[in-house]
Amino acid sequence: MNEGEVERLRSELDQIDRELVALAARRQAVVSGIGKAKRSTGQGTRDFRREKAVMEHAREAAAQQGLEPGTAEALMHVLIQASLTHQEQDRLAASSRGGGKTALVIGGSGRMGRWFADFLAGQGYGITIADPAGPVEGYGWIGDWKLSPLDESLIVVATPLRTADAILVELAHRGPSGLVVEIGSLKSPVKTGLGALTRSGVAAASLHPMFGPDTRLLSGRHVVVVDTGDTDAAEAAGDLFADTMAEIVTMTLEEHDRLIAWILGLSHALNIGFFSALTGSAEQAPRLARMGSTTFDRQLDVAARVASENPDLYWEIQALNPFGKEVLEALETSVSALRAHVQTGDAEGFTAMMIRGRDYLAGLADAASGRAG
Repeated sequence: MNEGEVERLRSELDQIDRELVALAARRQAVVSGIGKAKRSTGQGTRDFRREKAVMEHAREAAAQQGLEPGTAEALMHVLIQASLTHQEQDRLAASSRGGGKTALVIGGSGRMGRWFADFLAGQGYGITIADPAGPVEGYGWIGDWKLSPLDESLIVVATPLRTADAILVELAHRGPSGLVVEIGSLKSPVKTGLGALTRSGVAAASLHPMFGPDTRLLSGRHVVVVDTGDTDAAEAAGDLFADTMAEIVTMTLEEHDRLIAWILGLSHALNIGFFSALTGSAEQAPRLARMGSTTFDRQLDVAARVASENPDLYWEIQALNPFGKEVLEALETSVSALRAHVQTGDAEGFTAMMIRGRDYLAGLADAASGRAG
């Protein structure tokens, strides 16, 4: 094939790519129309049966065209996710839940604080960020929240746990008229402040969004509402997500921190241990990357994300949770058992360990599948 033929084919490929983008935009426009029709009749955004049918049709069409069905399925998955995100954002904007209201986000220059500012602005709230780190483009700003008259409809405390409790206590003394919502990853460290707010008669609630600041689509995500004794405030806090596809889960403060020790504490510790073992090994990163394997590469990807996060936040999750010690001990016990099985040649013990894990994880998968359906 000569150079001229290569250029011709590349030009044809560029045209196909432009057509694909145009078709994706056209699809998005149709999705917007469907979303508008759904809102007018009170229908939910997500239809799992429809998604399944779309995937099946895509696989069938791919097979007929000589395309790998998995490729078509992956493409449709991306398009469906984009469509759901677009519909969710349209639903939030159309609800105007925050229309005419104002919100103060204390710690709004941080990643999760910024996420909440954007999320609330999408509902029509007028946003002011209070953060000494500096202003965020598009929003009002003050360096010190104490300078605010605290006359907002909603106050979100999105600061590190080491400062959040003191802020909640001082808010209790100030007695704002709006709803105060705290969004920390642990609740024991802010128990004093939450109690002070409730005793002072301030409407206060505690949320834990179980996702990171890069999240755009809330379908399949959870928002935990922690029961602090103010039912009306908890309901109002949960209602902030009423027009999304997030699932609201309500629990007590103690239950939250016990479960978080396993959900976040264990997974973080496992990944910190993984990349620390690699760091302390004699193996060079380029050699490991060239070898790789499916399992290693996936684990490496998750570990890299953990390693890039804020160490102060991850320290708080490990050190400030009263249930964290038992989780670290459980991890140490499991690693010790694995080492003992290998060192003593105990194949039966190793196999039993694998089977117990398989059965337990199958139960988790079934529970997650039932929830999604």
